[in-house]
This record gives sequence, structure tokens and C-alpha cells, in this order.
Amino acid sequence: MRKIPLFWLFLALAGRLHAQTNETVKLNLLAPLDYQVCQRQTHDGGKIVVDAVLDTTARGVLTNLDKLEARLTGFDEWQALPFDNRVRRFRAELPAPAGGWYRLEVRLSGGGQVVAEAAVEHVGVGEVFVIAGQSNSANHGEEKQSATNSHVVAFGNGRWQPAADPEPGASGKGGSFMPAFGDAMAKRFDVPIGLVAIGVGSTSVREWLPKGEAVAAPSDTGKNIVMVGSNSWACTGELFDRITGVEKQFGPEGFRAVLWHQGESDSHEPADRQITPAQYRQYLQRVIEAARAEAGWRVPWFVAQASYHSPNDKGLPELRAAQKSLATDGIALAGPNTDALGPEFRQNNGQGVHMNARGLQRHGELWAGMVGAWLAKEVPAGK
Repeated sequence: MRKIPLFWLFLALAGRLHAQTNETVKLNLLAPLDYQVCQRQTHDGGKIVVDAVLDTTARGVLTNLDKLEARLTGFDEWQALPFDNRVRRFRAELPAPAGGWYRLEVRLSGGGQVVAEAAVEHVGVGEVFVIAGQSNSANHGEEKQSATNSHVVAFGNGRWQPAADPEPGASGKGGSFMPAFGDAMAKRFDVPIGLVAIGVGSTSVREWLPKGEAVAAPSDTGKNIVMVGSNSWACTGELFDRITGVEKQFGPEGFRAVLWHQGESDSHEPADRQITPAQYRQYLQRVIEAARAEAGWRVPWFVAQASYHSPNDKGLPELRAAQKSLATDGIALAGPNTDALGPEFRQNNGQGVHMNARGLQRHGELWAGMVGAWLAKEVPAGK
């Protein structure tokens, strides 16, 4: 029987292993997602989290793999990412300038040869905002709106998409102020804008408290509240979990601020469901502080003055004062006074509480004015 020289046997086995790993290794990107906006940390830049998984049938060490790299369109140099051929998942932060859209390319190499590649077509570094509260923070406006700037996107249901109502993640099937807000912010700051909507129509501030927090009376809807004894009620915490869920998903400093628009459901309620403006402030302060504690960082909150119902019930000055006092006392930042948007900005020929198309546009502009003025000071050029 003819013996095969050990040298040729080694080459054959090495070539077989090389071919096998090349054929069985695939590179999958869990992050970033297409159209994702990553929060910038300075005026000029931020970091893109790259989460890559090797899909392979091979076991143990893939000895021919030795390098994982990434680059953005417009930048010729590949940047090395942490890599160990004994594991299959890799997470790294890729420094990136503010702006977009960029095309992110990731490649896996071994022995000087590219083994697998993956790419995301639209990735940006800009400003991300969480929008919470009740119907006027969600999709309950009279006419659906769409952002005119292609760099304004929304996140919900596990994916990013161009901002077009109804925005994912919030209740309602109609229009919102978010596209107009995003357009104005993108124009002013020239970076992609990400919107994360979690508002739920008709909710009271007490429904957003953490689980188990006592409330003075049931809410108008009767939802998100549980009776725990004679004339005793507590919050279920389900809506609070919407806030903390976003905080956990985006991580510390992973978004710029929360925009809170809520109060109509707590204005002029039936006597057996009513809370006072002082109780409103107490509950909202608790929501803000508890959410910050869960997040592990001092999340900026903007609080609108909102209590309007109709032309015959234009709101409650005492409730607006309670909302404004959170900013006066340094608990939150001042949002717009949307009670000033009267019948000409409201649905059903001015008879409703929700906004018409003109009102949604103006609502977004008011938010952009308040948030934009703060952000220009918070992140000045060169910082």
C-alpha cells in the first residue's frame, strides 16, 4: 500500500479545514438595525454599537479566523473590532461622526482572506427622543402626518422606519405631532432624528406610576389600577414598564430626553375619580424620579402644560401650574403650553381635544422650539 507523505497529508487536511470553515461560517448583524439612530455624545460624534454573531456548524476553535473589522461609507480605513475565534458573538462600540445615513460594513477574515461579510444600509448618529403620555403624545390626531425629511425615523415593534403616522409603539391609528417635531429638529441640527413613541390614549398620570404605588382614586378608564382594599387602589405598573423597557433597551445615555405630554385625563374629572393638581405633581414627580433610578442616569424630562378638553373647557390653570412647577423646581424641563392651541387647531371643527392637521404641525413646532433651545445650549458646537 502506497504511503502518503506527511507533508501532503497535512496540506490536504489544512485545506479541507479552511474550505469547511469558509463554507459554514456566516456573519449576522443584530445591531445596528436598518435606519437606526444612535445617540450622539458630543456635538460632533457618538458611537455605533455593533453586535455580530457567527453562524457556523463548526465546533471549537475556528483556527483560520483571526480578524473582525468594520467601516462606514466615506471612510476608507477598516477599524478592528474585538475578536476571539473561540466564541461566536461579538459586541463593540464603533466611534462615528454625527450625521448619516452611513452604510456600515463588517467583515470577518482569516489568513488574509475575507471569509464572511455583512452590511446595514442606513445608520445614523444624531438625536433620539422618547415621547410618552396620553393621546396627544400618541397617534390620535385627525390626519396622519409624515416627515418630509428622510433623516427622521421612528422606532417600535423591534424595528426602525421612516417617521410616518401612525408611529409604532404608541396607541391610536391617526396623526401625531412627531413628524413635524422631527422635521424641525433635523433642520435645525442637521443630524438624523429618532423618535420612540410609547404614549397611550386616555391615560391618567396615576396609571404611569411604578407597580404597587398607592393612588387616591381610580382613573377614568379604570385601567392600570387594581383595588387592594376598601377604598384603596394601587397602580399595576404596566405603563411604567413601558418607560423602563425603553431605558433598558437603549442603555445609559442612549437617548436625549423624554417628552411628556399628558394631563387632559386629570382635568375636571368626576368627583369619585378626581385627583388634585398637588397630587398630579406628586405622582408625576414620582414617575420621573423612579424612572431615573431604574435607568441609572439622570434622564432629562420635558413636561408640557396640557389640560385642554374643548372650547367650553379650555383646561385647568391650577393643573398647568402644577406641571410647570416641576420645571421651576428643577425636577424637569419646561415643555410647551399646548392649552394655548385653541379650537382652530383642534379636530371635529374645533370641538375636540385632539389636534387637526394644522394643530399637529403647530404642536410639533412648539416642542421643537422648547427642546431645540435647550439642546443648543446643552451640546454647543465643539463640545
